[in-house]
Amino acid sequence: MDKTAGILFAISSLPSKYGIGCFSKEAYKFVDWLVEAGQTFWQILPLGPTGYGDSPYQSFSTFAGNPYFIDLETLISEGLLTREECDSVDFGTDEQSVDYEKQYNGRYVLLRKACERSGHKNSTEYKAFLDKNEAWVYDYCLYMAVKNHFGGMNWTEWPEAIHSRTEEGLREYKEKLADEIDFQLFMQFQFFNQWYKLRAYANKKGIKIIGDIPIYVSLDSADAWSHPELFQLDEQCTPKAVAGCPPDGFSADGQMWGNPLYDWDYHKKTHYDWWMRRIKGQLNMVDYIRVDHFRGFEQYYAIPYGEETAMHGKWKKGPNEDLFLRMQEVFGKDLPIWAEDLGIITPRVEKLRDDFNLPGMKVLQFAFGDPKDNDILPHRFTTENCICYTGTHDNDTTMGWYQTLKPALQDRVRRYLNTDGNIIHYDMIRAAMGSIARYAIYPIQDLLGFGSDCRMNTPSVAGGNWAFRFRKDHLTPELAANLRKMTELFGRCEPLEPIEEEEGPEGSIKPGETAPGLAPEE
Repeated sequence: MDKTAGILFAISSLPSKYGIGCFSKEAYKFVDWLVEAGQTFWQILPLGPTGYGDSPYQSFSTFAGNPYFIDLETLISEGLLTREECDSVDFGTDEQSVDYEKQYNGRYVLLRKACERSGHKNSTEYKAFLDKNEAWVYDYCLYMAVKNHFGGMNWTEWPEAIHSRTEEGLREYKEKLADEIDFQLFMQFQFFNQWYKLRAYANKKGIKIIGDIPIYVSLDSADAWSHPELFQLDEQCTPKAVAGCPPDGFSADGQMWGNPLYDWDYHKKTHYDWWMRRIKGQLNMVDYIRVDHFRGFEQYYAIPYGEETAMHGKWKKGPNEDLFLRMQEVFGKDLPIWAEDLGIITPRVEKLRDDFNLPGMKVLQFAFGDPKDNDILPHRFTTENCICYTGTHDNDTTMGWYQTLKPALQDRVRRYLNTDGNIIHYDMIRAAMGSIARYAIYPIQDLLGFGSDCRMNTPSVAGGNWAFRFRKDHLTPELAANLRKMTELFGRCEPLEPIEEEEGPEGSIKPGETAPGLAPEE
């Protein structure tokens, strides 16, 4: 089967009794539902511990997992928590939204109790986990312990001894915060233990997981603290320049992301070892990796530190093909990487993508601007090696997008899709399915026909993002059956039953016959 389909949504969006989606029975049921619906992929968002604004793209670590995703029901079944303890915590009452403040205040209290009761230090599985992840897990857990000790303070403001990782400073805080470090280690062990079981279940059912990594990491992260040499930082570990993008039609001042930039010369000297460990870690967790901001590998936009806007940044050369040649040496010629190549993409970026046979993205919500020169319209696709999305986690839902279009543009969409617009979300999914793209992916909100109030993220808007959840009753057997019919129709899954030939209407062309007027000349 060359062409496939799948659904995009975050782990946090799953139904759950305890306020946020996690590795619970509902996740396993969703895998079963995907199978019923004829889907091949479940695309998720980054799995790391979230930092500022609860964004999965601003994580405290590129290697660690988010403790919010640890399933409390599993801990109950293991005797580490009681149902009464979990039910007594206020996680909020809105079944379709995550209350992150309540998660922060309630979940860690329960996880600490589970840690105290676990006896994990004597577990062979626990010891094996630590050995396997030695390269990052101790640094990360010490980082989180110190961060919590100082009330969430950024590591750049810590006392000099621990800020600069002197031998004395490391020894002092490891001793002082031993219990907190142990708690952080316990949570990582639980996260990975539960996730690996869920991923194995999905793979056994024929469902592949598409992960997601941002190209950059946060300055407020264990990665930057433990390995400042990886980044363009001065002697005080202050960024020399930060990431962003220049002014465009959407932002007159450009976008200031604020992430530290990589010291690509250092990475090249070390044969991109950190990147190889990063990719390997991700591939231990998922089947494919979507890399956010792929353009940054060819050229990256550097904004001098301290600038208030992104207007005075400069484009600088990235590692280009060197990094991907190294990936091929380590992971093989066929790299399981999807390129997020949205925005203004140059021919050199396209060449980098195509030279390594990486599928790029076609987002249908961007297809209807200029009808004269738009290669995102499905009939203009020039390659099968791409992913056709209705929208992404950063877009409005398709229903919300359509409802806010100007009447003339709505008309263009309706005429192109040959629809009255009443079920535009269905029509857009159908267009993605019917394209030549090898992969068709659609957010769960589009499948369910939800409006703007269910949007996952609005870029550059602080607060109110990443909270969407769907309910158990949203994914019905009828919806699975209908989605499977569409997926089968466009050859993106194997039919459950062979298609039976039916007698056509009078005058119809039968197999082996030639239409009148089209017969070959004698």
